[in-house]
Order: sequence, then structure tokens, then C-alpha cells
Amino acid sequence: MDRGTFNATQERSAVTSSGYLMLLVLLVAVALDAFGIIRLANDHQGLIEGIAVGGGTLLFLLVVPGFYMLQPNQAAAITLFGEYKGTDRTTGLRWTWPWMGKRKVSLRANNVISERIKVNDLRGNPIEMAAQLVWRVTDTAQALFDVDDYRAFVMVQVEAAVRTIGSRYPYDDFEHLEVTLRGNHDQVGAELRTELIARLSVAGITVDECGFTHLAYAQEIAGAMLRRQQAQAVVAARQTLVEGAVGMVEMALNALSAKQVVELDDERRAAMVSNLMVVLCSERDTQPVVNTGSLYQ
Repeated sequence: MDRGTFNATQERSAVTSSGYLMLLVLLVAVALDAFGIIRLANDHQGLIEGIAVGGGTLLFLLVVPGFYMLQPNQAAAITLFGEYKGTDRTTGLRWTWPWMGKRKVSLRANNVISERIKVNDLRGNPIEMAAQLVWRVTDTAQALFDVDDYRAFVMVQVEAAVRTIGSRYPYDDFEHLEVTLRGNHDQVGAELRTELIARLSVAGITVDECGFTHLAYAQEIAGAMLRRQQAQAVVAARQTLVEGAVGMVEMALNALSAKQVVELDDERRAAMVSNLMVVLCSERDTQPVVNTGSLYQ
């Protein structure tokens, strides 16, 4: 076998019994002890009394250490001198041999929010990211015996997965042609969940849901990127305004020509277009000048 081969531990059912049945055995042990002690107190010293006291005491010491309790969504990994023997997932009062080791594992959902980390996106821009995920243990044997500390393992893998996803996409795309961290939150979040499930499967852990709780440019470039976004927004607004103004001017000229309101030569037509564009595209209210002479004065 290669030195780098990893032998994963697979969960299997443990051989245990109901603790309520063993309670009856414990009561029998207590009754034997009481019977023997009472007989000895009444000066009845014989083989029966010795067997009752000795057998009851031995049975009591054998039964009591084997009890353990499992709550809903809780399991216990059973070991024998360090060897994994199985997992008990049955809730309630349980019992196994006293020399068997018992390690309880919670199967409940856990909510984790990672710390903010600095990542370089696809274009090399430094960004800050933090993720939230809901995870739970699905294989107790892997969680306990394949990793040293499965809770710490989750935190490390969350950071690694966030770095991987963060470097795979750009933070933003002003032309809206690429998948981005900011614009495609659901898609990137689903990919983050897939990445985490693959990384945490070695520890017998699955991820029910995850997403980003913080996503922003790093402080050293946040101001420059904000000015860039503002400039892009201004250019986009100007473009929309000019396209609308051109359409309105074209509509006005076509209406004047169709209704034969006025006949304009090319020079006057160009002047009218210029005036209309100034009026429609100006950021300030225009002041009209009333022409009281002829059309060409």
C-alpha cells in the first residue's frame, strides 16, 4: 500500500442493547445484595448469603458503567481498546459492555459564519469576503477518526473554499458579460456549496446551505472602484439620454415634414436639430428665445 493512501473509516451499526432492559437486571442485582445483607444481619452466614452478596455486587458493578443516554439527533461511536466497533443512533437510555468506549457526536445542524478574509479576484483586485454555512455530521466514524478535530476542520475548509471561489470570478463586470461575484450571487453560492461538500466529505460532513455574508472591495481600492462605478453610471445615463433625445428629434422632424407645418432646408434643419439636442440633453432648464421676425432672421 502506498504511503499516501488514505483509508477512510465507514460508519456501521454498533451492537448495543436497550438500557431499560438492563435496568431490570440492575434491580435484580440490588435485590440480591439486599437479600444477602439482610440474611447476614440475621446471623445466617452460609453459601447462599455469600453468593447473593458477591453475585449481586459483581452484577451491579458490571451493569452500572455500561449505561449512557442519547438525545434526539445524537449518536455514540463505540470502540473497544481503540478499535472502532460501530455507531449507535438509537435515542433514549442505552447500554453496552462497560469496557467499551463511548464517544458522543451531535448530528444537529450547525451554523457558522467565517471571518472576513482578503482575496484577489479573477482580475487581481483585492476584495473582502465572508461566508455563512449550515453543516451537519452524516458519518460519525469519519468525523471522529478520519480528522483530528472536525469542527476546526470545517473552519479551515470554509476559508479555503471561499478563497478558491473568490479567485475564480471577477468581483464585478460593468459590461454584464461575465459571471461575477456581486451580480450572480445565487450561482456563485451554489458553486461554493458544491466546493465545500467536496472538501468536507472526507470528514463525513455535508453542507445544507451556504452563502456570502460580506462581499466588498478592500479598503485600499474601495475609493477608486467607487469613482469608477460612478463614472460608469454617468456614462450609461448619458448614453440613454442621448439615445432618447435622438429619437425625439427624429420624431419631431418627421412629424413636421409629414404635416407640412414648415419646410426647412438642410442648414435650418441642422440648426433645429442642434437646438433640440441642446434642450433635451442639457442638465439645466433652457430659456427659450421668441423669434418675432421672419423665420430666417
